[in-house]
Amino acid sequence: MSAYRLPHEKGFHVSWDQLHRDARALAWRLDGQGPGEGGVWTAIVAVTRGGMAPAMIVARELDIRVVDTISVKSYDHQAQREAEILKLPSRVLMGTGMGILLIDDLVDSGKTLELVREAYPDAHFATIYAKPKGRPMVNTFITEVSQDTWIFFPWDMALQYVEPYRGT
Repeated sequence: MSAYRLPHEKGFHVSWDQLHRDARALAWRLDGQGPGEGGVWTAIVAVTRGGMAPAMIVARELDIRVVDTISVKSYDHQAQREAEILKLPSRVLMGTGMGILLIDDLVDSGKTLELVREAYPDAHFATIYAKPKGRPMVNTFITEVSQDTWIFFPWDMALQYVEPYRGT
């Protein structure tokens, strides 16, 4: 039986529990850092699809009730492609992005966030995970991983039996 090989050198598996802990840590780091009185943020915009779960957790932790999405496609399965905006958040809400938290799960090459930053230059960009090439595009993140690490998020995984290392 041949073993399935990862498409990248390193794989980092993130459980729902770990994602929840890291998203809460992101919220704590962002608390009181907004430009409004008392460091309050106006709204959260999740970069779909990966930013939706972290954005929900951050919104809950910081008691932010206004949540919107921006839909950007930059991957086909595990192959990165040219980033393209498919859906914009409310124009009335966004302006230049001042006071808005833009949240994604990961900044990889930075191309997705670079495209979004062009549209909203004053927004605060936050991710849970950051790779070195994309770090300049993000204002706040929790964990840095190497560029050759592929992150397996819980919404991409299913539980299944794994053969013991030494066989049966």
